[in-house]
Parts: sequence; structure tokens; C-alpha cells
Amino acid sequence: MIGAMREVADGVVEVRIGYAHAHLIVVDDGVVLVDTGLPGRGHRIERALHGLRRQVGDVHTILLTHHHPDHTGGLADLRRRSGAAVVAHAADVPVVTGAERVTPTHPVVKLVGRIIGAAEPAPVDDVLTADGPTRVDGITAIHTPGHTAGHVSYLLDRSGGVLFAGDAAAGGRRRLGSTPAMVTADHAAARRSVARLAELDFDTAVFGHGPAVRGRAVDRFREYAARA
Repeated sequence: MIGAMREVADGVVEVRIGYAHAHLIVVDDGVVLVDTGLPGRGHRIERALHGLRRQVGDVHTILLTHHHPDHTGGLADLRRRSGAAVVAHAADVPVVTGAERVTPTHPVVKLVGRIIGAAEPAPVDDVLTADGPTRVDGITAIHTPGHTAGHVSYLLDRSGGVLFAGDAAAGGRRRLGSTPAMVTADHAAARRSVARLAELDFDTAVFGHGPAVRGRAVDRFREYAARA
């Protein structure tokens, strides 16, 4: 681990941006970015790219797991600077683009929102409506609603399978957990999504929050699904 970045699988780098993570995937024709972290922290991603001897312009695709600002905060700036295509699920696209606004009601969520700031709206180039391949070879999109209606997890066909779980679950040293109830839209749907991920096969899992799991990570999801 170097500073706020570490390689969690072959060519997959986790970037810590405050209390959230973004992930870089090095592919043959450039770099794929999964989520963009908190508003105003794009320099963290740029620093990680430099650590890989890459530049912002090498990012050709940005895969969003969901619309929350701790995952989309750097989107507009990074898209402008890289020209990357943005991928998100149809159910979350209106919030990402600014066509709709989500107004939190929980006082803690309101406070956090004031502290971190809002994400600048940005266009979405590829709108997901079903599970299946993305524009990037070897990466499959899996609709995992619950945290938000349009939450998506991504499965990379590399190193025994790498799951980008987003906030479908939270990483843990010993076992997985859920993201806070106050920021989860549909708890029953979230449980079903965990059960669905537990049916897949992957060796590594990375999260929007919490440590990555390496080595039969799917078993952690199966344990979590049994508890949920």
C-alpha cells in the first residue's frame, strides 16, 4: 500500500478518498474507474493514476455503482478532463444528471451532506437497464437494488473474479455488514441483492466502505446472506 492506494488484485487498485473508496482497473486500452469518491477530491484519483504511470486522459470508462455524492462527487470534473464514458443504471440516472434531486430527511444524513457537499451533475453515456456485459470486455453489470433503486455491482473476470460491490455490502475484517439504515432506500431489496451476489463466484471483493476481502470472498457473502 502506498499512501491512500493499494493493489487488491492484479491490475486493480483501491483508492481511499476520505471515508469512501474508488477503484482503478488497468485494462489493455487504458483505465476503468469504478466510482469517483467525495466532491473536491479528484486529486486523490489523479495521484493514484500517476502512481500507475497513467494520466487522467487514460481513463476511458467510469462505472458508477450508485448516485450518492460520496461515490459521484468527482464525476463531472473527471469526465470533463478525461472524456470518459459514464455508465450507470437507469433508476439512478436522473439523480446523477441532475434531473431529479434527493433531499435527505434524516438529521445525520443532512449534516454529512452539508459537510461533504453535493455532487455536480454529469451526463450519463451508457444507461443500464438489465444485467449483462458492459462496454468494457470482461466486466459484467449486476443490478443490486436496495441501497438505491439503481445500485449496480460489477464483476471483473480476472484473478478468480473481482466483485466491485459498491454499497451493496460493507467490508469488514471478520465479516461483512450493511451500510447504515438511514442511507438505504429499501432494506428488503438490499437483503435480496446480497443473496444474489452470494450465488456468484469470485475470489476478491472490494467495497465503497470497509476493507477489501481477498481469498474466497464469495464465502463472506454467503455467510452474510445467511444472517441477513
